Amino acid sequence: MAVCVEEQRLCLPAAGCPGPSGRPAAACGMSRLLGGTLERVCKAVLLLCLLHFLVAVILYFDVYAQHLAFFSRFSARGPARALHPAASSSTNCSRPNTTAPSSGLPEAPSARPGPTAPALPPCPDSPPGLVGRLLIEFTSPMPLERVQRENPGVLLGGRYAPPDCTPAQTVAVIIPFRHREHHLRYWLHYLHPILRRQRLRYGVYVINQHGEDTFNRAKLLNVGFLEALKEDATYDCFIFSDVDLVPMDDRNLYRCGDQPRHFAIAMDKFGFRLPYAGYFGGVSGLSKAQFLRINGFPNEYWGWGGEDDDIFNRISLTGMKISRPDIRIGRYRMIKHDRDKHNEPNPQRFTKIQNTKLTMKRDGIGSVRYQVLEVSRQPLFTNITVDIGRPPSWPPRG
Repeated sequence: MAVCVEEQRLCLPAAGCPGPSGRPAAACGMSRLLGGTLERVCKAVLLLCLLHFLVAVILYFDVYAQHLAFFSRFSARGPARALHPAASSSTNCSRPNTTAPSSGLPEAPSARPGPTAPALPPCPDSPPGLVGRLLIEFTSPMPLERVQRENPGVLLGGRYAPPDCTPAQTVAVIIPFRHREHHLRYWLHYLHPILRRQRLRYGVYVINQHGEDTFNRAKLLNVGFLEALKEDATYDCFIFSDVDLVPMDDRNLYRCGDQPRHFAIAMDKFGFRLPYAGYFGGVSGLSKAQFLRINGFPNEYWGWGGEDDDIFNRISLTGMKISRPDIRIGRYRMIKHDRDKHNEPNPQRFTKIQNTKLTMKRDGIGSVRYQVLEVSRQPLFTNITVDIGRPPSWPPRG
């Protein structure tokens, strides 16, 4: 190590540190250089530690000030209540289990109301989850328990609303019914998933005709309209569907529009064609206003046939037109079956169809008479059993 006198002017070499011409002197210079660098590093680290300490102290005092302000709010309330002990005591004597207002000022609420649930956006006009063409078959057994498991989101009574959006309409699906339990299971199996994918808020109503008198499809549909509105007055769209018809494409949206809608325009039993221009049978839909405008459906068509043509006439006579989907989308499969007993062809249907203009104002929703015998809310539908009377005696033909 060198002993230096008058720094940077005179250096006397010490042992092991020869003069400038020796190699060990170069090593001695290198060590002095490293020592200076190390000293600067240590100073920098010390400065960073000091800066860190200052930041920690500032944060500590900031948090301390917040805690002090928080607890000061509680300490300020105690003396305020203690200033008026007499008032508190007198009030509690007159009305037990109540809290007295302090100094005539209204008290702050004891608990803040919870946040309101955000409003759901409107459901899209074209639902994104639709599949399109469907494979429909009626050969596999269809127990009702299986249909229940497949539709966990459907509520008691067959009610459903999409959880992620708000539909523009509330739809009541009305099914005229008697002795078709086998068909109903298939209908529920296929239709509930379709209606859910279509993002509909809907309820399913099975209108069951009591007894074994002649069947009256249109009158049962009138009953379904009235009974659905009794349960939920917000229904503004009504879909009237036979229990043996299943759509083959979920793009056939079960909604109401500006004009009455005919959905089942291409059934397999008609070779997937519209049988004639005025056909309005199978599955149709009317808004509440449209249904009331035509005075509902006729009540006097006992037996098979004629009522759908009468409905078509009512729509035409009130200045409305039928809207239909594309024939490639409005395809339906019908469950094959024999004609129901006590649903024979109505021999007076052709005469009645010709007189729609004369009968539609007196025969319809305003004149329907019936008695509700039972309302049963099942897991997938609401069953309404009704007594609609019996047909008048017809004069013998010939």
